Amino acid sequence: MTILSIGQCSYDITCPIAEYPVEGTKYFLGEKIESGGGTAANIAYLLGKWGETSYFAGVTGSDDYASKIRKEFDQALVKTEYIETSYDVGTPLSVILVNKKNGSRTRFDVVGATQPRLKKYEYNISPDVIVSDGKEYSATINALNKYPNAISIVDAGRVDRDLLELCKYAKYIVCSKGFAETVSGLKIDYNNSISLVNIYKKLKDRYPNNEIVVTLENMGAMYTYNGEIRIMPGLKVTQVDPSCSGDIFHGAFAYCIANHFDIEKAVTYSNIAAGLSVTKMGGRPSIPTLKEVINYYNQKFNVKAPVEEKTVETPKDVNALPDIPDASTFVIPSQSTPTNVEEIGNSFFGAQPTTKAQASNIPVVEASNDVHQ
Repeated sequence: MTILSIGQCSYDITCPIAEYPVEGTKYFLGEKIESGGGTAANIAYLLGKWGETSYFAGVTGSDDYASKIRKEFDQALVKTEYIETSYDVGTPLSVILVNKKNGSRTRFDVVGATQPRLKKYEYNISPDVIVSDGKEYSATINALNKYPNAISIVDAGRVDRDLLELCKYAKYIVCSKGFAETVSGLKIDYNNSISLVNIYKKLKDRYPNNEIVVTLENMGAMYTYNGEIRIMPGLKVTQVDPSCSGDIFHGAFAYCIANHFDIEKAVTYSNIAAGLSVTKMGGRPSIPTLKEVINYYNQKFNVKAPVEEKTVETPKDVNALPDIPDASTFVIPSQSTPTNVEEIGNSFFGAQPTTKAQASNIPVVEASNDVHQ
């Protein structure tokens, strides 16, 4: 499958620390992990590593960080001909401090007041899937117009005007807990599963023609399947570093959709990939191989049939991998009274599948040097 990822590209420097710094104190850091970053770029990188024909469209500076990013993409077999270079603004840089005691991270994004945007919108490919992180509105709208038959996925990690508009035209919205709460105007209470149902209903009211998945951080993900609202609980792991886990979820989800997995299997694979990633330090270095994810899935769900893999790496110790609960009911992890929502889900959404947004309704945005600069 050919997958085009459109959006942000940056460079990450991750520094593990023994404890959170005290102001005015001098520290010596004996370790740092460097890699490319940015949501759409990380998605493209994972897809390349997992054997898909992956293209990335985004903007870098003309600095050393940009050279390192291109080299890293080349190693993952990601196509880079749609990367544009800005000679006015450097490549965005993120410095991430990870507390080794509790796995929490503190992120510093070094970006200019105005970030350059894609200008050309010229693609000589016919993508099967288009993934956008919402940070390149004009480029994404143009791609959706040019390739109306492509499956479209939007990573909705924040709330702004362009992203809210862009969500209307995507087949799949994979959104963060923060996005879901902001758009719905409601707060998630894990002690009250109905709060999640109400938030999901609000999202469906706003985007009735979309498939919606809500990522719930370490609590898993919420979605609908066969007319039911379901929770796929997160893996039970010891968190080392959560960096990039959301991007890994989105990248794995795009892989699954491109390969015609149903929504439940897609969320399951994505949960496994994201869950395994937080057990390792760093962003892209924490991306599990496709072989690891497949082996984990097969082991936990007793899949005996051989599977064709596109990678040759194997996990170090499959038996040591954490457990993943079943998602047959609407369950909030660690709650003593789970709520089965079969009747609630059917009453909200019925058994009718959602439909793809009509490409003819997508606004046409012409390429311009001054659009959303």
